[in-house]
Amino acid sequence: MSSSVLPGPVIRVFEPALCCNTGVCGPELDERLVAFTADLDYLRGLGVDIDRHNLANDPGAFAADVNVSAFLRVAGSAGLPVVLVNGISVATGRYPARSELSRYAGIAAEDQAAGAHRDLGLSPVTPGVTECCVSDHAYTAAGPGCC
Repeated sequence: MSSSVLPGPVIRVFEPALCCNTGVCGPELDERLVAFTADLDYLRGLGVDIDRHNLANDPGAFAADVNVSAFLRVAGSAGLPVVLVNGISVATGRYPARSELSRYAGIAAEDQAAGAHRDLGLSPVTPGVTECCVSDHAYTAAGPGCC
């Protein structure tokens, strides 16, 4: 008897026609797209199967997904974005927060907290110092450049 591991949820985001997904293009910075892009990158880093499709750049994905094409026939592109989890619509007309996306992905709050403070290897390590910066970003005894 072989044991099989069930894959996690599949999350797909279908967005309106945008010049770019990141929110850093065009005349004004779109903070919600910047945050959403960071949230997706964070979840991908945790191994979540999450992808996004832009109507301007990937119209074939909209046509290929029967749920999304049906949604567009009823709501039109003004109803986008639409977020699907395993083919089921869970959010429409807005970008979900990281906490919602994490819940959709089945990631517990403890797992999020554990992944929130990853060492990216950007801070020098000072022997004997366990905490480098304080909340106001002032330098501690470790000296400047520790953060």
